[in-house]
Amino acid sequence: MPLPIRLVLLRPRNAENLGAAARAMKNCGLSEWTWVHPEAEDLAPARRLAVHAEDVLEAAGRADSLEAAVADCVWVVGTSSRKVEGKRRLSPRAVAEELVQRASQGPVALVFGDERSGLTNAEVERCHDLSAVPTAPEQPSINLAQAVLLYSYELRIASLASEPHPPPPLPVAATDSELSLVESALEQALVSGGFLVDEHQGRTGLRDLFAPLRRSRLTRKEAKLWLAALHTLAKRLRSGGLGR
Repeated sequence: MPLPIRLVLLRPRNAENLGAAARAMKNCGLSEWTWVHPEAEDLAPARRLAVHAEDVLEAAGRADSLEAAVADCVWVVGTSSRKVEGKRRLSPRAVAEELVQRASQGPVALVFGDERSGLTNAEVERCHDLSAVPTAPEQPSINLAQAVLLYSYELRIASLASEPHPPPPLPVAATDSELSLVESALEQALVSGGFLVDEHQGRTGLRDLFAPLRRSRLTRKEAKLWLAALHTLAKRLRSGGLGR
């Protein structure tokens, strides 16, 4: 189920930005967004850029104000480079991680200002916290669609990281009978090599030597490898093929 993360675009002016933003959102598994007083009236250019994301473009919600767009949200973050006392300034990665975490409590929103002037002072005050991309001072501004893509990507990474990962499948374990074959082959090799001579001590020695292999829970593949190695060793010992 998609997380209740909403992107809010205030007064978007450029239809191409809306189309590119829709595509970026779908690339990253996002679909919920709201436009507040969009100034782009002709959406034909947006449709040309919303490749395979026409459904996201057409499903955009509409609101008359930022207040209406985020009324049900438990956390609202504005994208702005301003420093405002009492509001944290979070990196895109940090805000994405927290958005994913807080989304378990209810809808959360990430707010983008218009392409020309960004968020107004009143809109900044409406947000709980702020986030900005640490761009180079030579070119600090980012295109709206690029900003949506950057934050959508970070949200995708944070969302994937929050999902529980199933444990890898266990290797096929050797059966008790297969372990017994390995134990017998070990005994043959030890007898052929002259390590096991006394019958009583031989049984005790074999048990102690094989115990670590049994505790290690050999896989079927490992048991077959041990079996092949021990058979080869025993055969060479019986034929006198191993010199000192």
